[in-house]
Amino acid sequence: MNHSTSLCALAVISVFAADAQANSERLLATGAVIQIEGSGGGGLNPWGLITGLETNSGSGASADCTYVRPQHFGLTSCGVAAGWRDRVELSYARQTFDLDDVAPGKSIRQDTLGAKVRVYGDAVYDQDRWWPQVSIGLQYKHNRDYDFIPKLIGARHSDGVDFYLAATKVFLAGPGGRTWLVDGNVRATRANQFGILGYGGDRSDAYSLVGEGSIATFVTDWLLAGVEYRQKPDKLRAFREEDAKDVFVAWFPVKYVSVTAAYVDLGNIATHPGQRGGYVALQGTF
Repeated sequence: MNHSTSLCALAVISVFAADAQANSERLLATGAVIQIEGSGGGGLNPWGLITGLETNSGSGASADCTYVRPQHFGLTSCGVAAGWRDRVELSYARQTFDLDDVAPGKSIRQDTLGAKVRVYGDAVYDQDRWWPQVSIGLQYKHNRDYDFIPKLIGARHSDGVDFYLAATKVFLAGPGGRTWLVDGNVRATRANQFGILGYGGDRSDAYSLVGEGSIATFVTDWLLAGVEYRQKPDKLRAFREEDAKDVFVAWFPVKYVSVTAAYVDLGNIATHPGQRGGYVALQGTF
């Protein structure tokens, strides 16, 4: 992805954002937060919800920055996303993976363009029906520093496309009389460490089907707590890749701002096992 492509993506998203409606009818948090690849969801996983606070007659947008700090690395991801008529979502994110003590002063950068379409159901308003809100999405990713480390350890490609199906249900009167959110995804991917270490590998260059899941509840009217799990494929002989998981709390001091903190376990990253640490994200939504 070159500079002009990135600018084009941002321009398209800004058109959606220009129509954002401040007096939204969407319920708190039903536009989700932004996950590390830019899509509306939790910290790790996209959800079937469409980002922003728009209803089916308007547009909405979100912008965020996230910082994740496992023991030997640092990951920064900043992005923007826009939703149209609670039906279509477009997103763009730039990830910077700092190599710290592995290669001081060096980093691996990745761009992600995302698109998501709600195809069936409504997570909130279909309370009298069992089915969830179902969305299909894709994330096109370009590793800007593929030749630096990913290629050297066996990755086959600098670019990759993830395809996913996300099903999300919100229970307004769930267990304990609280509002609950449950999400389950199926993803087709060949990304190594979300694409930070390229795509495909010397062990396998084929797509893998992996599962993702999230569950969260409103502890108070303004505080959402939950857990997430995300499977990852294992395609490089240089190391064994492990699944990711987190425990998070999202605070909404006002309807248009959220602060998310989490403890995340990314598993083995390259030759460093047990990469766990803190996660913090700040987001504005309209």
